[in-house]
Amino acid sequence: MKVSYQWLSQYVDVSGYSAAELAEKLTRSGIEVDIVESRNKGVSQVVVGFVKSREKHPDADKLSVCIVDAGQGEDLQIVCGAKNVAAGQKVPVAVVGAKLPDGLVIKRAKLRGVESQGMICSAKELGLNDKLLPKEIQEGILVLPEDTQVGASILDVLALNDEVMDFDLTPNRSDCLSMLGAAYEIAAILGREVKLPDPEAGLNDSAAAVQAAERISVEISAKEQCSHYAARLIDGVKIGPSPLWLQNRLMAAGVRPINNIVDVTNYVMFEYGQPLHAFDADQLNNGHIDVRLAREGEKLVTLDDAERTLEPHMLLITDGVKPVAIAGVMGGANSEVTDGTTRILLESANFAGSSVRKTSRQLGLRSEASLRFEKEANPEAVIPALNRAAALIAEVAGGQVASGIVEAVAGERKPVQIELTVSRINGYLGTELSLEEVKAIFERLNFVVEPLEQDGLLVHVPSRRGDITRAVDLIEEVARLHGYDNIPTTLMNVVTTPGALTREQAIRRLTRTLLTGSGLHEAITYTFTHPEQIRQYTGAYPDAKPIALAMPMSEERSVLRTSLIPHLLDVAVYNRNRNQDDVAVFEIGRVFVTGEESLSRLPEEKMQLAILLTGKRSELHWTDKPADVDFYDLKGIFEGVASYLGIENIRYEAAEPEGFHPGRTALIVAETPNGSRAIGKLGQLHPALQQQKDLADTYVLEVELDALAELASDSFAYRPLPRFPAIGRDMALVVDRSIPVGDLLAKARETAGSLLESIQVFDIYTGERLGADKKSVAISLVYRTPERTLTDEEVSELHGRVVAALEAGFGAELRK
Repeated sequence: MKVSYQWLSQYVDVSGYSAAELAEKLTRSGIEVDIVESRNKGVSQVVVGFVKSREKHPDADKLSVCIVDAGQGEDLQIVCGAKNVAAGQKVPVAVVGAKLPDGLVIKRAKLRGVESQGMICSAKELGLNDKLLPKEIQEGILVLPEDTQVGASILDVLALNDEVMDFDLTPNRSDCLSMLGAAYEIAAILGREVKLPDPEAGLNDSAAAVQAAERISVEISAKEQCSHYAARLIDGVKIGPSPLWLQNRLMAAGVRPINNIVDVTNYVMFEYGQPLHAFDADQLNNGHIDVRLAREGEKLVTLDDAERTLEPHMLLITDGVKPVAIAGVMGGANSEVTDGTTRILLESANFAGSSVRKTSRQLGLRSEASLRFEKEANPEAVIPALNRAAALIAEVAGGQVASGIVEAVAGERKPVQIELTVSRINGYLGTELSLEEVKAIFERLNFVVEPLEQDGLLVHVPSRRGDITRAVDLIEEVARLHGYDNIPTTLMNVVTTPGALTREQAIRRLTRTLLTGSGLHEAITYTFTHPEQIRQYTGAYPDAKPIALAMPMSEERSVLRTSLIPHLLDVAVYNRNRNQDDVAVFEIGRVFVTGEESLSRLPEEKMQLAILLTGKRSELHWTDKPADVDFYDLKGIFEGVASYLGIENIRYEAAEPEGFHPGRTALIVAETPNGSRAIGKLGQLHPALQQQKDLADTYVLEVELDALAELASDSFAYRPLPRFPAIGRDMALVVDRSIPVGDLLAKARETAGSLLESIQVFDIYTGERLGADKKSVAISLVYRTPERTLTDEEVSELHGRVVAALEAGFGAELRK
């Protein structure tokens, strides 16, 4: 909200305080002011001049020689290059010695041999914002109204000697989205009175014998979405530019003037915080207004010339036959005020903020009006704002306001009355305020206060302060008006507990530390993705349905992700396109899972860990030739994390999930007290997907992080260094290629029992000598007991039993 210092001074006495000082006081009391900006961008010695004559330059077709009365005593001869300069105009004149915003200093000069004693200025040359200028003055010199006083400073004429405070309002302070709201706030801070405008001033003079109720009618069909709708009829208006004072006010507020009717509705909206809309009354069916919900498939071309398809929850203003506006959002082109409009139906209403917010966001239409309705406009401003606007239209557009207001009321706001005690206020704030001091603060806010027994107060909260509903809200008002700096500092006297991470947070942090310490880079990608990416890679939840966003930022980010892998693939592609082929990244994040086509409840959020490896295992070095990463690099990284977290009983099962390379993929299965449970998968991407992404062999892992947190052990068991020697035995077994090596190791452990300290595969060989369906698995076994030294005989006997068990269970043969 941009608040003009000059405009504000119309409602409250701000003498003695500069705009910067007011901004400081506002910020300290809870209304943050981002910046104080001067409307004067560096203009000095520019005055209003009258062009007495204009002649063509003798030596230049595009230049004119003008004789100008600038109120300096003598006429000035000025050479001007603007096409629209003409005799009889009032224009801004930069006299000799004047300065302009671009740093130009005006001097006497000769242009093509003709002396020029100044410069006739355009609006842009005066530093006015092009985007805020009326279209008719965006090009050429600025032509001023005929009644402008010659010789007057242009700073006064265009209100450039004004300063604008930019309020950065929190959502609860919608009352300050108006000049009167800002005036109430300033008056409370300074302890001064608010001077409210008389909304009916001028209405009596323009009152006509015509009764508005005879020409227009109003009804509310959607009573939940509209509590109050009021209208006035104005005949005989003449559409044209607004007076300069009105244009100046709107430009200071950051709005471009359009015409006198639209400008008045905008002016009053900024003044009262109550949005208004003007309809061409002749375009309405019998002057009737019906506020109703849209019908399925109904369409309306709005003022921006876009055709909008409406939905049944959207609130419309109709004339009983057709929609003429989207309530609180934008008017329709079929009832727009044009140059030929002579009769105005002026609307002022109170629409439900939730309805306007939903419609505005769904249609992608945000405006100053919808902003105010979304935050709940003051319901008691409907009639004053309507009268104020009608009176101004009669003043600036020459219209005649019909007698009476036509309105419909569907609901009334209940007055807010709150009881509280001074002792409670002091208890909250740690202050020692008296009853009189507290009462004075509320009276500065223009709240009506009634004393109760002892130190109690009954506070009547005005409707403009819809943010105050509880006693604590009133306590906050006392705190900020008393001054946060005046609240004493006291030590806490409460029982405190040290902060700590939850188990899941600790596991996430530890996992992140382990992976970054292992040389991986953490990636943080979008939660939103493209539907095609979900189809290409379904991830851990193949049956999950993509969840579409209501208003996506783009098609690329239109659904919630069901896997982390697709975006890690994008990371790999991004790096590969920049000649970085060796990528090792991970991400910890949430995926969103639901089996419903259309959501009836919130999706399930699951925390996932995903890892991607592609390229070389290490950097180029003279001591060794770098090798490509493989399945076992990824498996080793995960096993390192699992081991550090104290997770045991993890095994891997061959699998061929969609999107993975058949034969190079495994499910990660955890043994739990409730049985086996698949917690993730790892393997190589399917060659077709690798080719599509233009990637080398790429390995990915996806695992449920919540499952790791459940399986992680909080206890650590330490073992003493062994006192007795170990005895090792190696064997090479020839088995069918289809037999998993893990099954061989599990059988060996089961047979050897507690004397087997460790077992490890150190070679796997396949070749023609063994046969097409055979493989040789070389296994190293270490036997030891902490109680004594084992003998060769008992180790040989135990090892023999292990070999026999493998031969019997898998048809294994010892390789000679």
